[in-house]
Amino acid sequence: MSSPATAFDPWSAEFVADPYPAYSRLRAEGRAHWFEPSSQWLIPHYADVSALLRDRRLGRTYLHRFSHEDFGRTPPPPEHEPFTVLNGNGLLDLEAPDHTRIRRLVSKAFTPRTVERLTPTVQRLAGELVERLVAEGGGDLIAAVAEPLPVAVIAEMLGIPAGDRHLLRPWSADIVGMFELNPTEEAARRAVRASVEFSEYLRELIAERRKAPGEDLISALIAAHDEGDRLSEQEMVSTCVLLLNAGHEATVNTTGNGWWTLFRHPDQLAALRAAPEELLPTAIEELLRFDTPLQMFERWVLDDIEVGGTVIPRGSEVALLFGSANRDPERFADPDRLDLTRPDNPHITFGAGIHYCLGAPLARIELAASFSALLRAAPRLELVAEPSWNEGYVIRGLRELRVSC
Repeated sequence: MSSPATAFDPWSAEFVADPYPAYSRLRAEGRAHWFEPSSQWLIPHYADVSALLRDRRLGRTYLHRFSHEDFGRTPPPPEHEPFTVLNGNGLLDLEAPDHTRIRRLVSKAFTPRTVERLTPTVQRLAGELVERLVAEGGGDLIAAVAEPLPVAVIAEMLGIPAGDRHLLRPWSADIVGMFELNPTEEAARRAVRASVEFSEYLRELIAERRKAPGEDLISALIAAHDEGDRLSEQEMVSTCVLLLNAGHEATVNTTGNGWWTLFRHPDQLAALRAAPEELLPTAIEELLRFDTPLQMFERWVLDDIEVGGTVIPRGSEVALLFGSANRDPERFADPDRLDLTRPDNPHITFGAGIHYCLGAPLARIELAASFSALLRAAPRLELVAEPSWNEGYVIRGLRELRVSC
């Protein structure tokens, strides 16, 4: 067993800015590495990550089979309860049968036909945001376009009034701060506070929708519950929070990371500008692969497994390194080269198995809309300052991206 401590440093700004050389070293050193600072097994290879995402001997939670004590884990502190209850009742951290039941209900809102009906609205919103950026001569691409577009779309789906939507992104940012490795107590306090405030807001909104249903997802979930599909109010709240968090974090960071990547590959950007309609579908997939917004996905080992000759015992936690898997030369030819025409691109940016991202089709539509609008309305879009990265590693994105039009 080799130690990756010298290569893997998720709390380092330099590592967050460019983790890919470290990933290359991890892959060369083996298939499973014990990482003492976070008490996890790092899994860097595509084939292993893909297989373990589908392996039912692992789970996002263990509480459907074990107590904390049975599993050898310390329960979360009581003061974190608002966050742990909110997070623990969401799709991302549930296993069957609860996961199956809730996903079946929510998936009705993400059918291809439903998402396709949203396309004109998404394109209109993207066009308006880009027009505003162009009229101002530029600005922060993330604040002006990348953030407001997916937040507006998911808020529209949930039926959140336009006047309240400014509350959503700060709540989301504080909650997802707890998904980072070894979050600080200050991060925990922010997450707990946001969990309380967001939950209270949604409970009030759910109460309003019970009295006056609309054509939104919250109303649809209430109707499904009333028709006999079991869905507690807490599950409803947790589902809405997850849809907002997961429904925009990946899109925001893929937009920012993607344009930063294009600015650093001017030949590829020129090719995309020359034939946007032809190249955009494969370009979006390549940008999702090349600089993955979700770098790590964690799972608990419910029964002993073996990875590359290393036995990983029950009670362990594995960290599946999506960013490394998407640059694995055993699966992708010349993986460190940006190729917007890449034909064979089965990246795992949206996961796999039962926790595959429900919103992936919607994210692709949002990305296509914003990139298309920028390519059309801002053909001379240029970077005016090298960006800095947010502190987070697991959910990895730029703090801002200053551009001129």
